[in-house]
Amino acid sequence: MARVQKTLQFLLFSVYLCVVYCRLSDIDSLVKDLNEDNWKDILQGEWMVEFYAPWCPACNALQPAWRELSTKLSEAKAAAVDVTQAPGLSGRFVVTALPTIYHVKNGEFRQYKGPRDAQSMVEFVHSQRWKQTEPIPSWKAPDSFQMSLVANFFKLSQILRTVHNTLMETYGLPTWGSYLIFAIATIFTGALLGLILVCAIDFLYPPKKLGKILIKQSELDALATGDQDSRNKSDDDTELINDDIVDESEAARADSDAEKNSPSDVSTT
Repeated sequence: MARVQKTLQFLLFSVYLCVVYCRLSDIDSLVKDLNEDNWKDILQGEWMVEFYAPWCPACNALQPAWRELSTKLSEAKAAAVDVTQAPGLSGRFVVTALPTIYHVKNGEFRQYKGPRDAQSMVEFVHSQRWKQTEPIPSWKAPDSFQMSLVANFFKLSQILRTVHNTLMETYGLPTWGSYLIFAIATIFTGALLGLILVCAIDFLYPPKKLGKILIKQSELDALATGDQDSRNKSDDDTELINDDIVDESEAARADSDAEKNSPSDVSTT
């Protein structure tokens, strides 16, 4: 009889654990996990989005309030982004501190900077306090072309970091060896891109070819005659200038001779 009672108690305890587990699973399922593939789902409707990292103590402290928020929101949904799994999204949303919370309403993004308890965040949505916060400018919006480029750069940096760690940990390269490989690859890539750019410019805007200019013989003779006339005129002008110089020299010499040959003044007493 005692054994049967213990068996019943064990079964009841197991059922209780299953119910609690299912309940916690349902709560976690209310928080949508966003990544590079499905993040555009938040462009429709109203959302509260959290950016976190598993190693962040403040993020771990926020998790209970975030789960409670997901159960209390009726007109909005809750989502979360693990920046270690989606580094491109952290660049797209310009996440510089963790945790970071955004309010999204029909494609308008606002950063939430209020208290981080569930009740305050629920009131922020229910009372539409988000209207008191200016939305992010369109040029800085996560769905803009500029921020898409930033996201790609963030993803590229994450790939390069992974390659760097692989070279050091798997292949045993020193730090300077890894940096040397990256430097050579950067120079080679820059030279290749420059060559491609020059070829593309030459293809789109080819250089103009200098054609031959045909001149009639009569025009050449006229040009030659004009040159000869100009030369003769220049010679005549030179002769006139020389004549003027000679005349001035002779006049000056004549004046000097007249002064020498003139009688000197004699004073009488």
